[in-house]
Amino acid sequence: MRNVLAFSMALTAFGYLACNAQRGEQEMGPVFKEFTYRGDDQVYKEHPLEPDEFYSPILQGTYPDPSITRKGGDYYLVCSSFAFFPGVPIFHSTDLVNWTQIGHVLDRTSQLKVDSAGMSMGVYAPAIRYNPVNETFYMITTQFAGGFGNIVVKTKNPHQGWSDPIKLAFDGIDPSLFFDDDGKAYVVHNDAPDKGKERYQGHRVIKIWDYDLEKDRVVPGTDKIIVDGGVDISKKPIWIEAPHIYKKNGRYYLMCAEGGTGDNHSEVIFSSDQPRGPYVPAAENPILSQRHLPKDRPYKVDWAGHADLVEGPDGRYYGVFLGIRPNEKGRVNTGRETFILPVDWTGEFPVFKGGMQPLSPKLKMPAGVKNKTGEHGYFPNGNFIFEEDFKGGVLDLRWFGLRGPRERFISLTEEGLRITPFATSIDEIKPTSTLFYRQQHNAFTATTTLDYAPASEKDLAGLVCLQKETYHYVFGVTKMGDDHYIVLQRTEDGNAAVLASEVVDLDKPIRLQVTAEGNDYRFNYAEGGGGFRNLGGTVSGDILSTNVAGGFTGALIGLYATSVNDILPNK
Repeated sequence: MRNVLAFSMALTAFGYLACNAQRGEQEMGPVFKEFTYRGDDQVYKEHPLEPDEFYSPILQGTYPDPSITRKGGDYYLVCSSFAFFPGVPIFHSTDLVNWTQIGHVLDRTSQLKVDSAGMSMGVYAPAIRYNPVNETFYMITTQFAGGFGNIVVKTKNPHQGWSDPIKLAFDGIDPSLFFDDDGKAYVVHNDAPDKGKERYQGHRVIKIWDYDLEKDRVVPGTDKIIVDGGVDISKKPIWIEAPHIYKKNGRYYLMCAEGGTGDNHSEVIFSSDQPRGPYVPAAENPILSQRHLPKDRPYKVDWAGHADLVEGPDGRYYGVFLGIRPNEKGRVNTGRETFILPVDWTGEFPVFKGGMQPLSPKLKMPAGVKNKTGEHGYFPNGNFIFEEDFKGGVLDLRWFGLRGPRERFISLTEEGLRITPFATSIDEIKPTSTLFYRQQHNAFTATTTLDYAPASEKDLAGLVCLQKETYHYVFGVTKMGDDHYIVLQRTEDGNAAVLASEVVDLDKPIRLQVTAEGNDYRFNYAEGGGGFRNLGGTVSGDILSTNVAGGFTGALIGLYATSVNDILPNK
């Protein structure tokens, strides 16, 4: 009897181990062995760099709403990140040409709570400032998630992390700090007009508050409207926003975006004898815009605005700002990007040099600077290749998650990047098990190698091209019956349709590829060592553009896995 019991227990244990081994193998998820992104925009082929030139945008892809500050010879730049996790990418430079990403300002769940935020919610328009009086860096922003609202974080060293957020008691968006020579501090921001005084749709105001540096709060009762509507309220200007205050030669300058972050975008400037105003607009406004130029100009840059100024290493001023590079259909798939221009401030007001003319893809470098972009860890621009084998033990900072930390679903192994699938899909406003890279060119190729055998129709892994949860393509492998399939699904305004599917052999890793030539996208795959085959023909990139899908982000390329797949192959 004892032997029978022992044998029965052994069988039970064997079955338990076998079952758990199978479950564990399934739960371990797919392995992405490598990823290669190759940009191939015609504008850079036709405008090769001379030794004293560099390209603008300096940050290609969805890096919008740039803000910049300086401490001595060090420059720090931040951008909006919306529902991306980690949030607010931060870059460092000593010359305004060569930039390295040093991390993210909001990289902890205590700082960033976007788990239920739509793609274009979350973190808007960060402003970074250095206060020499207390030798502290501040980043102030609006976080439309997690019950935060307007917040500030700070650090003595941007390379070593930032504090948890301090909530600030005011409404509106786009806050910025100004530190005066006398040690006083102020917050300026966009807000609604006083109740009952809104005169038209898009009517906004700029407010200023005294800021208490000891208690990190706006001083109650000190709020004051310093711009009502914009440069000329009789013309009903819309969306005065993104304010920054500067001081030069004893005068105060307030620079703002006006016209909304689209076709009518511009940058305007005001001046005053006092930080709290009154502010008077310059006679010549705007000081930066592309809205008045011919629509059919070659290699068009548009939507220019939302700018910030800094004194460069050569003693001259420079401005960073957002702009777009639409494709041949006028669609904005690369999103709002970070550009730079020299600024002429020899007169009373700063003026972006060439900012009212068609923007050139390349600029002259500041004196004495050597272009090292794409080398030794410096961020690349122009046409470039990004390659990742995921075997270095450290994930490149250009990769990010959506609504939650990457570390919850990825692991870097000797085989490559393993994703443990979440029971959520790319359609949901929840954290997804997807690792994202920005689309940085209108013409590009992105390729990955996938080692994966889905166990059921609920399992899927592959590539996703995403604008937001309701606009995207999914290109991956799943299972139906005894066969494995590769599928291509298009989702537009939440309505999904399978465009094509084919049976594939997954005994060996499969290569997945997406290519784009402007608005034309193609999804290709290769089994084992074979050549690439197209699935679904040429499809439109319309659903990946900001001006079709709406919102504020550009297109993303994701390495995606899910355990709740509902995409069924066509039979």
